[in-house]
Amino acid sequence: MTQGRYANIIIDISHEKVDRTFQYKIPKELDGKIEAGMCVQIPFGAGSHLRQGYVIEVTDKAEFPDEKQKEVAGIVTGSMSVETDAIKLAAWMKENYGSTMIAALKTVLPVKQTMKHREKKKITRLLSVEETRSVLGECIRKHQRAKARVLAELCREPVLPCELVTGRLNVAAATLKSLQTQGIISIESESYYRNPVKLETAREAGLVLSKEQADIKDKVLLDFDQGTRKTYLIHGITGSGKTEVYLSLIEGMIERGKQCIMLIPEIALTYQTLLRFYKRFGDRVSVMNSTLSVGEKFDQWERARKGELDVIIGPRSALFVPFPDLGLIIMDEEHENSYKSETMPRYHARETARYLAQMKQASLVLGSATPSLEAYYRAKQGDYELFTLNRRLTGGKLAEVSVVDLRQELKSGNRSIFSRKLQELIEDRLRKKEQIMLFLNRRGYAGFVSCRACGYVMKCPHCDVSLSQHMGGKMVCHYCGYETRQPEKCPSCSSPYLLGFKAGTQQIEQQLYKQFPGIRVLRMDGDTTRTKDSYQKILSAFAEGEADVLVGTQMIVKGHDFPNVTLAGVLAADLSLNDNDYRAGERTFQLLTQAVGRAGRGEKAGVAVIQTYRPDHYSIVKAAGQNYEAFYEEEILYRELGSYPPAAHMMAVLVTAAQEEKGEKLAGQLAVLAKDLWKEEKAKAAVIGPARASIGKINDIYRFVIYCKAFDYGQLILIKDKIEQYLQSLALKEENVQFDFDPVNTL
Repeated sequence: MTQGRYANIIIDISHEKVDRTFQYKIPKELDGKIEAGMCVQIPFGAGSHLRQGYVIEVTDKAEFPDEKQKEVAGIVTGSMSVETDAIKLAAWMKENYGSTMIAALKTVLPVKQTMKHREKKKITRLLSVEETRSVLGECIRKHQRAKARVLAELCREPVLPCELVTGRLNVAAATLKSLQTQGIISIESESYYRNPVKLETAREAGLVLSKEQADIKDKVLLDFDQGTRKTYLIHGITGSGKTEVYLSLIEGMIERGKQCIMLIPEIALTYQTLLRFYKRFGDRVSVMNSTLSVGEKFDQWERARKGELDVIIGPRSALFVPFPDLGLIIMDEEHENSYKSETMPRYHARETARYLAQMKQASLVLGSATPSLEAYYRAKQGDYELFTLNRRLTGGKLAEVSVVDLRQELKSGNRSIFSRKLQELIEDRLRKKEQIMLFLNRRGYAGFVSCRACGYVMKCPHCDVSLSQHMGGKMVCHYCGYETRQPEKCPSCSSPYLLGFKAGTQQIEQQLYKQFPGIRVLRMDGDTTRTKDSYQKILSAFAEGEADVLVGTQMIVKGHDFPNVTLAGVLAADLSLNDNDYRAGERTFQLLTQAVGRAGRGEKAGVAVIQTYRPDHYSIVKAAGQNYEAFYEEEILYRELGSYPPAAHMMAVLVTAAQEEKGEKLAGQLAVLAKDLWKEEKAKAAVIGPARASIGKINDIYRFVIYCKAFDYGQLILIKDKIEQYLQSLALKEENVQFDFDPVNTL
């Protein structure tokens, strides 16, 4: 319980008013009894009328003189609600991830404005058919044509939707009002929810579980019934039936009157996942993601709050849907980077889901074919309960994987994007009418342009990054959006030999058309999936056999299940190894394992080809063998040697400033503060830096970073708190400081 003499209180919980708080004194009789999230009564306004508000913070810092502050009138008993839970969760995120309370609240209360419910009107006939026909005859005699059209329809159907009458029958509202006044019809309104799920499909029963699947389901539900709440990790190879386990667990929770959150890493997975869930649970399933309109989000929020939904599916933001009786959170593909927020508060959905599950007395299930080192490390330590699914349900084997050394291809004269092995396999699959997925970890035509004479690289004038070459001679900065034309000569030495390093999905698509005439190609990347339904259209077109090849970036390798895909090709396996990041090996292993796992998911055997310049790298060797355990054992040694997560915890302190000197000075001050705290042994942490961030400038804003490492997460929070106190005393205007705990990307 936080001790303090003052409470900062929100009067109205609606999102747009969250940034206005009011401070009240805590009376002696309530000292030590008030905490964040509580609903309290307070005297408000000129008349000091009693109103309810929510405590967001208890503090000793007075914002006004004592004589000007009113006192909290009392605690509202029995006030535990979804709002209380949201505020408690926001307070935890503020403390654990370094953020303002306002930013944390706006994350957990994502509906930006109160929306009116949509209404449907219906017209009901109040007279018998004979009486209505009599009135109809009278209207015809009086040439009241509009009334006659309505009455003629009402003779056939006793209830009509209002939009049919005003639309197809072209009847004005005044005409309907007149019929209502005469007592011939009644007009009733009923509110309805906007439903983002537009699927027409029959309900289906679940599949019969294998013994391994049934054991997982039975254990989790038995623990729940016995009052045991745990975090479970399902390590299941691709195609081992993790989703069917999720479905059966959710079914069990619904039978127990509980609600479930199903987290998926990206909206690319929504269509296929949603279809399976909708077939199983009908319209008590909904979705929450960034493509929904404000009205659709608000309605799903309300349906969940009122208990009218059993399951919500979506990426990390779905975690904050306000279920009153939450029983289970499932986090599929838990290793995915997109579960970590890149904006303040920089929370990780895995840790936040665990806290939420504890708060709501719910169970948490994590699942992946390639678990994050954090999750597997905790499972090995006994913090999570580990389950393993190591055989494919179809009875098929994992894809047979070939690793092709691109250096040897070049020596033998093959300058194509496709190795000879991959070319042969593509031709073979085209003959057999089987499908192919080609994966590249790059976007569009992206690639840097450099001078072959002097080595000059075209860079963005506002950011410390190279410009990317796009079609039509455009050069684009993917950080600030700056665009320019590609020059004909080198700006440094005037050489005409300016060439781009291109390895993009568009180029692969064009090369396929060139090398394999008549081939049908679909492309899925950041450029082709910008519109609301683009993911669904591309995936369903490929599933229905409208293309031979699906070319794409990371989004195509995650979770999709196409039985006719028998060949998966990874065209530039080591691009992700070149990242200046301690997670590069882990990321590469995960991407390659997921990519090769797309082939052979049906009855036909699958083959995968990994093309690389570094065939001996342990992450590529272990991914080709699809041996997670061997990869983990090697990778965890590097993490332990370098004191990197999960062997230790790390906090990045990012300082940004419009003026380079000011940013550098502030970063130096914060580093000294952190090091002094370490010397005093209040926070036992190694402090590295300050240094320029890996991208030192974005959009004319300079960036500096300090890294702190500690075995105890609490030690990093201590440093964070000290820095926050110091920053409050400075009252900075131009500089900004953000914290990132256990960052998934090097800053």
